[in-house]
Amino acid sequence: MDKKIFDLIEAERKRQNEGLELIPSENAVSKEVLDAMGSVLTNKYSEGYPNFEGLDGDDDEVLASTTAGHRYYGGQQNTDKVERLAIARARRLFHADHANVQPHSGAQANNAVYNAWLQPGDTVLGMNLGHGGHLTHGSPVTQSAKIYNFIAYGTNPETGDLDYDELERLAKEHQPKIILVGYSAFMKVPDFDRVAKIGKEIPGCLLMADMAHVAGLIAGGVHPNPLEHGFHVMTTTTHKTLRGPRGGLILSMGKVSNPLRRPEHTLENIPTLIDRSVFPGTQGGPLEHVIAAKAVAFYEALQPEFHDYAKKIVENAKTLADALKERGFKLIGDGTENHLILINVIESYGIDGKKFEIALDKIGLTLNANSIPNDTRKPFEPSGVRLGTPAITTRGLGKKEMIKIADWMQKTAEICAGKRDEAELKKMREEVRKLALKFPLPSDK
Repeated sequence: MDKKIFDLIEAERKRQNEGLELIPSENAVSKEVLDAMGSVLTNKYSEGYPNFEGLDGDDDEVLASTTAGHRYYGGQQNTDKVERLAIARARRLFHADHANVQPHSGAQANNAVYNAWLQPGDTVLGMNLGHGGHLTHGSPVTQSAKIYNFIAYGTNPETGDLDYDELERLAKEHQPKIILVGYSAFMKVPDFDRVAKIGKEIPGCLLMADMAHVAGLIAGGVHPNPLEHGFHVMTTTTHKTLRGPRGGLILSMGKVSNPLRRPEHTLENIPTLIDRSVFPGTQGGPLEHVIAAKAVAFYEALQPEFHDYAKKIVENAKTLADALKERGFKLIGDGTENHLILINVIESYGIDGKKFEIALDKIGLTLNANSIPNDTRKPFEPSGVRLGTPAITTRGLGKKEMIKIADWMQKTAEICAGKRDEAELKKMREEVRKLALKFPLPSDK
Protein backbone atom coordinates (compact mmCIF):
# COMPACT_ATOMS: atom_id res chain seq x y z
CA MET A 1 0.00 0.00 0.00
CA ASP A 2 2.74 2.48 0.90
CA LYS A 3 4.67 2.53 -2.35
CA LYS A 4 6.95 5.38 -1.24
CA ILE A 5 8.36 3.36 1.66
CA PHE A 6 8.43 0.18 -0.43
CA ASP A 7 10.45 1.94 -3.13
CA LEU A 8 12.88 3.36 -0.56
CA ILE A 9 13.46 -0.09 0.94
CA GLU A 10 14.08 -1.52 -2.52
CA ALA A 11 16.44 1.37 -3.28
CA GLU A 12 18.40 0.54 -0.13
CA ARG A 13 18.52 -3.14 -1.08
CA LYS A 14 19.95 -2.09 -4.46
CA ARG A 15 22.49 0.25 -2.82
CA GLN A 16 23.70 -2.49 -0.50
CA ASN A 17 23.92 -5.12 -3.26
CA GLU A 18 25.76 -2.81 -5.67
CA GLY A 19 28.26 -1.47 -3.14
CA LEU A 20 30.62 -2.78 -0.48
CA GLU A 21 29.93 -2.05 3.18
CA LEU A 22 33.16 -1.32 5.01
CA ILE A 23 31.71 0.24 8.16
CA PRO A 24 33.01 -2.14 10.88
CA SER A 25 29.84 -1.89 12.98
CA GLU A 26 27.60 -3.11 10.15
CA ASN A 27 26.90 -6.53 8.71
CA ALA A 28 24.41 -8.41 6.51
CA VAL A 29 21.99 -10.78 8.22
CA SER A 30 20.53 -14.02 6.93
CA LYS A 31 17.02 -14.34 5.51
CA GLU A 32 16.10 -16.33 8.61
CA VAL A 33 17.03 -13.42 10.90
CA LEU A 34 15.03 -11.03 8.71
CA ASP A 35 12.02 -13.36 8.75
CA ALA A 36 12.06 -13.58 12.57
CA MET A 37 12.15 -9.78 12.87
CA GLY A 38 9.17 -9.48 10.55
CA SER A 39 7.04 -12.03 12.42
CA VAL A 40 3.79 -11.75 14.41
CA LEU A 41 5.83 -11.74 17.62
CA THR A 42 5.92 -7.96 17.15
CA ASN A 43 2.24 -7.96 18.22
CA LYS A 44 2.90 -9.33 21.72
CA TYR A 45 3.64 -7.49 24.99
CA SER A 46 5.82 -9.55 27.34
CA GLU A 47 6.85 -7.38 30.27
CA GLY A 48 8.77 -9.48 32.78
CA TYR A 49 10.85 -12.61 32.28
CA PRO A 50 10.44 -16.30 31.40
CA ASN A 51 11.30 -19.07 33.81
CA PHE A 52 15.09 -19.47 34.16
CA GLU A 53 15.12 -23.13 35.26
CA GLY A 54 16.51 -25.90 33.05
CA LEU A 55 18.53 -23.72 30.67
CA ASP A 56 21.62 -25.96 30.77
CA GLY A 57 20.37 -28.55 28.30
CA ASP A 58 20.03 -28.59 24.53
CA ASP A 59 17.26 -26.75 22.67
CA ASP A 60 14.75 -29.60 23.05
CA GLU A 61 15.29 -29.72 26.82
CA VAL A 62 14.91 -25.94 27.05
CA LEU A 63 11.62 -26.11 25.14
CA ALA A 64 10.35 -28.99 27.28
CA SER A 65 9.86 -26.74 30.33
CA THR A 66 6.23 -25.90 31.05
CA THR A 67 6.88 -23.75 34.11
CA ALA A 68 5.37 -20.28 33.73
CA GLY A 69 7.60 -17.25 33.83
CA HIS A 70 7.27 -13.96 35.66
CA ARG A 71 5.18 -11.93 33.22
CA TYR A 72 2.64 -9.16 33.65
CA TYR A 73 0.50 -10.19 30.63
CA GLY A 74 -1.19 -13.46 29.71
CA GLY A 75 -0.68 -15.49 26.56
CA GLN A 76 3.07 -16.03 27.01
CA GLN A 77 3.33 -19.76 26.27
CA ASN A 78 5.21 -19.13 23.00
CA THR A 79 7.11 -15.95 23.82
CA ASP A 80 8.48 -17.57 27.00
CA LYS A 81 9.96 -20.38 24.90
CA VAL A 82 11.38 -17.96 22.34
CA GLU A 83 13.13 -15.98 25.05
CA ARG A 84 14.30 -19.11 26.88
CA LEU A 85 15.91 -20.37 23.67
CA ALA A 86 17.64 -17.03 23.14
CA ILE A 87 18.94 -17.00 26.73
CA ALA A 88 20.12 -20.63 26.64
CA ARG A 89 21.89 -20.21 23.30
CA ALA A 90 23.59 -16.98 24.39
CA ARG A 91 24.82 -18.64 27.60
CA ARG A 92 26.12 -21.59 25.61
CA LEU A 93 27.76 -19.38 23.00
CA PHE A 94 29.64 -17.15 25.47
CA HIS A 95 30.08 -19.58 28.40
CA ALA A 96 28.13 -17.29 30.73
CA ASP A 97 26.10 -18.06 33.85
CA HIS A 98 23.29 -15.81 32.67
CA ALA A 99 22.14 -13.77 29.68
CA ASN A 100 19.65 -10.94 29.47
CA VAL A 101 18.45 -10.75 25.86
CA GLN A 102 15.99 -7.88 26.34
CA PRO A 103 18.11 -4.69 25.89
CA HIS A 104 17.01 -2.77 22.82
CA SER A 105 20.56 -1.64 22.04
CA GLY A 106 24.15 -1.79 23.24
CA ALA A 107 23.79 1.65 24.80
CA GLN A 108 20.78 0.50 26.82
CA ALA A 109 22.67 -2.62 27.86
CA ASN A 110 25.50 -0.46 29.22
CA ASN A 111 23.12 1.89 31.02
CA ALA A 112 21.35 -1.07 32.60
CA VAL A 113 24.64 -2.37 34.05
CA TYR A 114 25.50 1.08 35.42
CA ASN A 115 22.04 1.33 36.98
CA ALA A 116 22.37 -2.17 38.47
CA TRP A 117 25.66 -1.59 40.26
CA LEU A 118 26.19 2.15 40.77
CA GLN A 119 24.79 4.97 42.85
CA PRO A 120 24.74 8.53 41.45
CA GLY A 121 28.22 10.00 41.71
CA ASP A 122 30.02 6.65 41.74
CA THR A 123 33.19 6.39 39.67
CA VAL A 124 33.65 4.41 36.45
CA LEU A 125 37.01 3.97 34.74
CA GLY A 126 36.47 3.76 30.97
CA MET A 127 38.32 4.28 27.70
CA ASN A 128 38.71 7.80 26.34
CA LEU A 129 36.33 8.40 23.41
CA GLY A 130 39.07 10.29 21.59
CA HIS A 131 41.34 7.22 21.85
CA GLY A 132 38.77 4.79 20.48
CA GLY A 133 36.27 4.35 23.32
CA HIS A 134 32.51 4.67 22.99
CA LEU A 135 30.05 7.47 23.75
CA THR A 136 28.45 5.43 26.55
CA HIS A 137 31.78 5.05 28.34
CA GLY A 138 31.78 8.57 29.72
CA SER A 139 31.32 11.12 26.96
CA PRO A 140 29.96 14.31 28.60
CA VAL A 141 27.12 14.50 26.04
CA THR A 142 25.50 11.30 27.42
CA GLN A 143 22.95 10.91 30.18
CA SER A 144 25.15 8.48 32.13
CA ALA A 145 27.98 11.04 32.32
CA LYS A 146 25.59 13.41 34.10
CA ILE A 147 24.82 10.73 36.69
CA TYR A 148 28.14 9.01 37.30
CA ASN A 149 31.76 10.14 37.59
CA PHE A 150 33.68 8.81 34.57
CA ILE A 151 37.48 8.83 34.56
CA ALA A 152 39.14 8.18 31.19
CA TYR A 153 42.22 6.15 30.38
CA GLY A 154 43.78 6.12 26.93
CA THR A 155 46.14 4.31 24.59
CA ASN A 156 49.90 4.21 24.29
CA PRO A 157 50.82 6.50 21.36
CA GLU A 158 53.78 4.31 20.39
CA THR A 159 52.05 0.92 20.31
CA GLY A 160 48.39 1.84 19.90
CA ASP A 161 47.61 -0.57 22.75
CA LEU A 162 45.84 0.32 25.98
CA ASP A 163 48.00 2.28 28.41
CA TYR A 164 47.84 -0.32 31.18
CA ASP A 165 50.17 1.63 33.46
CA GLU A 166 47.87 4.65 33.28
CA LEU A 167 44.83 2.43 33.82
CA GLU A 168 46.40 0.91 36.95
CA ARG A 169 47.46 4.31 38.31
CA LEU A 170 43.99 5.79 37.81
CA ALA A 171 42.32 2.72 39.33
CA LYS A 172 44.42 2.95 42.49
CA GLU A 173 43.85 6.71 42.73
CA HIS A 174 40.09 6.79 42.11
CA GLN A 175 38.97 3.36 43.42
CA PRO A 176 36.25 2.97 40.75
CA LYS A 177 33.10 0.93 41.24
CA ILE A 178 33.42 -0.27 37.62
CA ILE A 179 36.45 -0.79 35.42
CA LEU A 180 35.19 -0.89 31.84
CA VAL A 181 37.11 -2.26 28.86
CA GLY A 182 35.40 -1.51 25.56
CA TYR A 183 35.86 0.44 22.36
CA SER A 184 34.56 1.42 18.95
CA ALA A 185 37.87 2.20 17.23
CA PHE A 186 40.63 0.04 18.72
CA MET A 187 42.61 -2.51 16.75
CA LYS A 188 44.38 -4.54 19.47
CA VAL A 189 43.35 -7.46 21.69
CA PRO A 190 43.10 -6.29 25.33
CA ASP A 191 45.08 -7.98 28.10
CA PHE A 192 42.00 -9.00 30.10
CA ASP A 193 44.09 -10.84 32.70
CA ARG A 194 46.06 -7.71 33.54
CA VAL A 195 42.91 -5.58 33.84
CA ALA A 196 41.21 -8.23 35.97
CA LYS A 197 44.19 -8.30 38.34
CA ILE A 198 43.95 -4.52 38.75
CA GLY A 199 40.21 -4.66 39.39
CA LYS A 200 40.33 -7.46 41.92
CA GLU A 201 42.57 -5.33 44.15
CA ILE A 202 39.78 -2.72 44.47
CA PRO A 203 36.98 -3.66 46.92
CA GLY A 204 33.57 -3.93 45.27
CA CYS A 205 34.87 -3.20 41.77
CA LEU A 206 32.81 -4.67 38.94
CA LEU A 207 34.82 -5.75 35.90
CA MET A 208 32.82 -4.95 32.77
CA ALA A 209 33.68 -5.54 29.11
CA ASP A 210 31.76 -3.87 26.29
CA MET A 211 32.55 -6.22 23.42
CA ALA A 212 29.98 -4.88 20.95
CA HIS A 213 32.51 -4.80 18.13
CA VAL A 214 34.17 -8.17 18.65
CA ALA A 215 31.41 -10.40 20.09
CA GLY A 216 31.29 -12.37 16.85
CA LEU A 217 35.03 -12.92 16.99
CA ILE A 218 34.65 -14.15 20.58
CA ALA A 219 31.80 -16.46 19.58
CA GLY A 220 33.93 -17.73 16.70
CA GLY A 221 36.86 -18.49 18.99
CA VAL A 222 39.35 -16.06 17.42
CA HIS A 223 39.30 -13.48 20.24
CA PRO A 224 39.55 -14.06 24.02
CA ASN A 225 36.37 -14.08 26.07
CA PRO A 226 36.64 -11.63 29.01
CA LEU A 227 34.21 -13.77 31.05
CA GLU A 228 36.86 -16.50 31.01
CA HIS A 229 39.48 -14.05 32.30
CA GLY A 230 37.85 -12.87 35.50
CA PHE A 231 35.33 -10.31 34.23
CA HIS A 232 31.90 -10.23 35.84
CA VAL A 233 29.86 -8.74 32.98
CA MET A 234 30.05 -8.52 29.21
CA THR A 235 27.73 -6.32 27.17
CA THR A 236 27.39 -6.35 23.42
CA THR A 237 25.23 -5.47 20.51
CA THR A 238 23.88 -8.40 18.56
CA HIS A 239 24.69 -7.04 15.11
CA LYS A 240 28.26 -6.06 14.07
CA THR A 241 30.51 -9.16 13.97
CA LEU A 242 27.82 -11.30 15.66
CA ARG A 243 25.68 -10.86 12.50
CA GLY A 244 22.29 -10.70 14.18
CA PRO A 245 19.52 -8.11 14.45
CA ARG A 246 20.10 -4.66 15.90
CA GLY A 247 19.80 -5.05 19.66
CA GLY A 248 21.68 -5.50 22.91
CA LEU A 249 22.76 -8.38 25.14
CA ILE A 250 24.13 -8.59 28.70
CA LEU A 251 26.09 -11.67 29.79
CA SER A 252 27.11 -12.16 33.38
CA MET A 253 28.71 -14.54 35.85
CA GLY A 254 27.12 -15.28 39.21
CA LYS A 255 23.98 -16.45 40.93
CA VAL A 256 20.68 -16.33 39.00
CA SER A 257 17.41 -16.01 40.92
CA ASN A 258 13.85 -14.73 40.57
CA PRO A 259 14.16 -11.16 39.22
CA LEU A 260 10.99 -10.10 41.07
CA ARG A 261 12.80 -10.50 44.39
CA ARG A 262 15.35 -7.87 45.33
CA PRO A 263 18.73 -9.57 45.93
CA GLU A 264 21.56 -8.40 48.15
CA HIS A 265 23.87 -5.92 46.38
CA THR A 266 26.85 -8.25 45.85
CA LEU A 267 28.95 -9.25 42.85
CA GLU A 268 27.64 -12.79 43.23
CA ASN A 269 24.10 -11.51 42.59
CA ILE A 270 24.98 -9.32 39.61
CA PRO A 271 22.87 -11.40 37.11
CA THR A 272 19.66 -10.73 39.05
CA LEU A 273 20.60 -7.13 39.78
CA ILE A 274 21.01 -6.66 36.02
CA ASP A 275 17.67 -8.33 35.23
CA ARG A 276 15.92 -5.95 37.63
CA SER A 277 17.79 -3.04 36.11
CA VAL A 278 16.74 -3.91 32.55
CA PHE A 279 13.09 -4.41 33.56
CA PRO A 280 11.63 -2.45 35.20
CA GLY A 281 14.69 -0.29 35.82
CA THR A 282 15.55 1.11 32.41
CA GLN A 283 13.02 -0.15 29.86
CA GLY A 284 9.53 -1.62 29.55
CA GLY A 285 8.30 -4.36 27.25
CA PRO A 286 10.88 -6.45 25.38
CA LEU A 287 10.80 -6.73 21.59
CA GLU A 288 10.04 -10.43 21.23
CA HIS A 289 10.34 -10.37 17.44
CA VAL A 290 13.89 -9.04 17.81
CA ILE A 291 14.62 -11.56 20.58
CA ALA A 292 13.52 -14.31 18.20
CA ALA A 293 15.93 -12.93 15.60
CA LYS A 294 18.66 -12.88 18.26
CA ALA A 295 17.94 -16.54 18.99
CA VAL A 296 18.31 -17.34 15.29
CA ALA A 297 21.61 -15.44 15.14
CA PHE A 298 22.91 -17.28 18.23
CA TYR A 299 21.94 -20.58 16.61
CA GLU A 300 23.88 -19.60 13.49
CA ALA A 301 26.89 -18.56 15.59
CA LEU A 302 26.88 -21.93 17.37
CA GLN A 303 27.45 -23.76 14.06
CA PRO A 304 31.02 -24.88 13.17
CA GLU A 305 31.10 -22.73 10.03
CA PHE A 306 30.79 -19.57 12.13
CA HIS A 307 34.32 -20.20 13.40
CA ASP A 308 35.53 -20.16 9.81
CA TYR A 309 33.64 -16.92 9.22
CA ALA A 310 35.20 -15.24 12.28
CA LYS A 311 38.65 -16.40 11.23
CA LYS A 312 38.15 -15.00 7.72
CA ILE A 313 37.05 -11.63 9.12
CA VAL A 314 40.42 -11.24 10.82
CA GLU A 315 42.36 -12.63 7.84
CA ASN A 316 40.64 -10.19 5.49
CA ALA A 317 41.23 -7.27 7.85
CA LYS A 318 44.94 -8.04 8.13
CA THR A 319 45.27 -8.48 4.36
CA LEU A 320 43.47 -5.19 3.74
CA ALA A 321 45.55 -3.39 6.38
CA ASP A 322 48.82 -4.62 4.86
CA ALA A 323 47.69 -3.63 1.36
CA LEU A 324 46.71 -0.16 2.56
CA LYS A 325 50.11 0.33 4.22
CA GLU A 326 51.83 -0.68 0.99
CA ARG A 327 49.86 2.06 -0.76
CA GLY A 328 50.97 4.84 1.54
CA PHE A 329 48.22 4.85 4.16
CA LYS A 330 49.27 5.49 7.77
CA LEU A 331 47.40 3.10 10.06
CA ILE A 332 46.82 3.75 13.75
CA GLY A 333 48.52 0.96 15.67
CA ASP A 334 50.34 0.01 12.45
CA GLY A 335 47.71 -2.56 11.52
CA THR A 336 44.99 -4.61 13.18
CA GLU A 337 44.47 -7.67 15.36
CA ASN A 338 40.71 -7.79 14.87
CA HIS A 339 38.14 -6.68 12.26
CA LEU A 340 38.79 -2.95 12.36
CA ILE A 341 41.22 -0.53 10.68
CA LEU A 342 41.75 3.15 11.53
CA ILE A 343 43.59 5.33 9.00
CA ASN A 344 45.19 8.73 9.48
CA VAL A 345 44.34 10.13 6.03
CA ILE A 346 45.57 13.64 6.85
CA GLU A 347 49.07 12.29 7.35
CA SER A 348 48.71 9.83 4.46
CA TYR A 349 47.35 12.05 1.69
CA GLY A 350 46.71 15.48 3.19
CA ILE A 351 42.91 15.12 3.10
CA ASP A 352 40.42 15.02 5.96
CA GLY A 353 38.37 11.94 6.76
CA LYS A 354 35.01 13.41 5.74
CA LYS A 355 36.24 14.37 2.28
CA PHE A 356 37.61 10.86 1.81
CA GLU A 357 34.37 9.26 3.08
CA ILE A 358 32.25 11.26 0.61
CA ALA A 359 34.54 10.45 -2.32
CA LEU A 360 34.53 6.72 -1.53
CA ASP A 361 30.75 6.76 -1.25
CA LYS A 362 30.63 7.95 -4.85
CA ILE A 363 32.33 4.74 -6.01
CA GLY A 364 30.28 2.44 -3.76
CA LEU A 365 32.70 1.92 -0.87
CA THR A 366 31.00 2.88 2.39
CA LEU A 367 33.01 3.70 5.52
CA ASN A 368 32.94 6.49 8.08
CA ALA A 369 35.08 9.50 8.92
CA ASN A 370 36.55 9.03 12.40
CA SER A 371 38.75 10.85 14.86
CA ILE A 372 42.15 9.40 15.67
CA PRO A 373 43.89 9.52 19.09
CA ASN A 374 44.74 13.10 20.06
CA ASP A 375 42.97 14.44 16.97
CA THR A 376 43.01 18.24 16.81
CA ARG A 377 40.45 18.53 14.01
CA LYS A 378 36.67 19.03 14.29
CA PRO A 379 34.59 15.85 14.82
CA PHE A 380 32.83 16.33 11.45
CA GLU A 381 36.12 16.90 9.64
CA PRO A 382 38.40 14.45 11.49
CA SER A 383 41.84 13.26 10.52
CA GLY A 384 40.87 9.66 9.97
CA VAL A 385 38.49 7.08 8.59
CA ARG A 386 37.34 3.81 10.15
CA LEU A 387 36.67 0.64 8.18
CA GLY A 388 36.35 -3.08 8.72
CA THR A 389 35.61 -6.44 7.15
CA PRO A 390 32.55 -8.12 8.81
CA ALA A 391 29.97 -7.33 6.10
CA ILE A 392 32.17 -8.00 3.08
CA THR A 393 33.35 -11.27 4.65
CA THR A 394 29.72 -12.31 5.15
CA ARG A 395 29.15 -11.76 1.44
CA GLY A 396 32.10 -14.02 0.58
CA LEU A 397 34.87 -11.61 -0.39
CA GLY A 398 38.38 -12.87 0.28
CA LYS A 399 42.00 -11.81 0.23
CA LYS A 400 42.06 -11.15 -3.52
CA GLU A 401 39.18 -8.69 -3.20
CA MET A 402 40.91 -6.94 -0.27
CA ILE A 403 43.73 -5.98 -2.64
CA LYS A 404 41.20 -4.51 -5.11
CA ILE A 405 39.58 -2.48 -2.34
CA ALA A 406 42.97 -1.10 -1.30
CA ASP A 407 43.68 -0.14 -4.93
CA TRP A 408 40.37 1.71 -5.22
CA MET A 409 41.00 3.50 -1.94
CA GLN A 410 44.45 4.59 -3.06
CA LYS A 411 43.17 5.96 -6.38
CA THR A 412 40.32 7.77 -4.63
CA ALA A 413 42.71 9.32 -2.11
CA GLU A 414 44.94 10.51 -4.96
CA ILE A 415 41.91 12.05 -6.68
CA CYS A 416 40.99 13.88 -3.45
CA ALA A 417 44.58 15.09 -3.18
CA GLY A 418 44.49 16.43 -6.75
CA LYS A 419 46.91 13.86 -8.14
CA ARG A 420 44.45 12.07 -10.46
CA ASP A 421 41.52 13.04 -12.68
CA GLU A 422 38.14 13.08 -10.91
CA ALA A 423 36.61 11.42 -13.98
CA GLU A 424 38.15 8.14 -12.77
CA LEU A 425 35.52 7.97 -10.02
CA LYS A 426 32.85 6.98 -12.56
CA LYS A 427 34.99 4.14 -13.89
CA MET A 428 35.74 2.87 -10.39
CA ARG A 429 32.06 3.02 -9.48
CA GLU A 430 31.29 0.56 -12.27
CA GLU A 431 34.18 -1.70 -11.21
CA VAL A 432 32.92 -1.77 -7.61
CA ARG A 433 29.36 -2.45 -8.77
CA LYS A 434 30.42 -5.39 -10.94
CA LEU A 435 32.43 -6.95 -8.14
CA ALA A 436 29.71 -6.40 -5.54
CA LEU A 437 27.04 -8.07 -7.68
CA LYS A 438 29.14 -11.24 -7.73
CA PHE A 439 28.63 -11.44 -3.95
CA PRO A 440 24.91 -10.78 -3.24
CA LEU A 441 23.50 -10.13 0.21
CA PRO A 442 22.82 -13.43 2.02
CA SER A 443 19.12 -12.55 2.24
CA ASP A 444 18.96 -12.21 -1.55
CA LYS A 445 20.64 -15.48 -2.52
